[in-house]
Amino acid sequence: MEDMYIDYGGARRRSRRRKKAVIIIAFAAVLIGLAGFFGTRYYLGVMADQEAEEKDTEGNDSLAEAMAMDESNPQTGIYGFWYSPSGTQEEEPAGTGYELDEDVWMADFDDQRERVQAKGIYVSSVSINKKLDEALKLVDETELNAMVIDIKSDSGYITYRMDYDVAKEIGACSDTIGNIGSMVKKLKEHNVYLIARVVTLKDPILAEKKPELALYNNDGTLFRDRSGLAWVNPYEDAVWDYLIEVCKQCVAVGFDEVNLDYIRFSTDKGMANVNFGPEAEKRTRIEVITDGIKRICEEIKPLGAFVSCDVYGAIMTSSVDARIVGQSYFQMAQYLDYICPMVYPSHYADGYYNLDYPDCHPYELVYQALMASQKVLYMIDDTGNKAEVRPWLQDFTANWLRHYLNYGKADVRGQIQAVYDAGYKDWLLWNAGVNYTKDAPLQE
Repeated sequence: MEDMYIDYGGARRRSRRRKKAVIIIAFAAVLIGLAGFFGTRYYLGVMADQEAEEKDTEGNDSLAEAMAMDESNPQTGIYGFWYSPSGTQEEEPAGTGYELDEDVWMADFDDQRERVQAKGIYVSSVSINKKLDEALKLVDETELNAMVIDIKSDSGYITYRMDYDVAKEIGACSDTIGNIGSMVKKLKEHNVYLIARVVTLKDPILAEKKPELALYNNDGTLFRDRSGLAWVNPYEDAVWDYLIEVCKQCVAVGFDEVNLDYIRFSTDKGMANVNFGPEAEKRTRIEVITDGIKRICEEIKPLGAFVSCDVYGAIMTSSVDARIVGQSYFQMAQYLDYICPMVYPSHYADGYYNLDYPDCHPYELVYQALMASQKVLYMIDDTGNKAEVRPWLQDFTANWLRHYLNYGKADVRGQIQAVYDAGYKDWLLWNAGVNYTKDAPLQE
């Protein structure tokens, strides 16, 4: 399981030590692979049987999708298989993106922004009208001080009538939030730190209305994920132009930060048949995602807002997973203001971090994941940009699992304590239905 401990310093191993390590890894990989393969087959079967009970993760399918692995090629699955199979190890894994940016990035940027230690909750586009006041009451009465609000949702729709011609042209704007100015004003009066959630590359509206920006299969048909939704091609510059303008509009109406979600490649097995075009021959997945993030940061930071990004927790410890989704924790952190690893215990496979059933060990899972974060980011020079870490924590019960906890105050609070014990201060709670454990955040 060498890949759990990537050498982010880039030091080459001596040949003799490497041969011994490969033998040990190969043996361990076979044992873990057999156990993981059969365990995951059962695990996925349980999930399929209880699909209706997964509603609590609705609105953030990124993690649920990650578990829909291609069983014919299990060693590359996200979360479910976190080791690299024998024979694929490299002295310095190509394309994992742990090289330091030698240039002084945004050297002329005079950063006058004031950071806020955010402790927040997510408010979905589905619940924003029904539960916004309830969520605001929770923020008023507890240590919570931030909200992550859907502005560009998983469906590609923008939740208000954004003043952006391209968004209007493709019919992306909606009336979910009737008066965005009034909502922002109300929340600001309560001193809420406002974060706009912008789903990026999963965008069926942009893909279908602007077919030149969509992903296509090798046979020329439009690529759709297992939910039937189309994605846009990150190798197309116009995709990033669209996202940048959406983010600018969020800042213009008063949001303090834009949070980029689904800024990755799809994990569906159909991706093996996708044609990304000639540009894909020139840049790796990690490079194109990192370049896009860099562009967004260069445009948004000077406007006075912060930029954050949601990432898979597994990319901190697995170069295989990092390459599949195109997310390099190390590389992205050199440009973002905040990096937000989704370390929900329920979304790690049995045995991860040597925990039998991760969902049953919320403190231990989050602590181990964030200590891995510390290890990765330690190698970034503090004189340059270095993202602060603000993890997503689990405030829902994953009752589709075979072994799970009914999450309550102690389990949510345990994750928060793990954040502090790992040396971090900020955190966000996720519950797709906006049904939060009210006594988990400390009372004001």
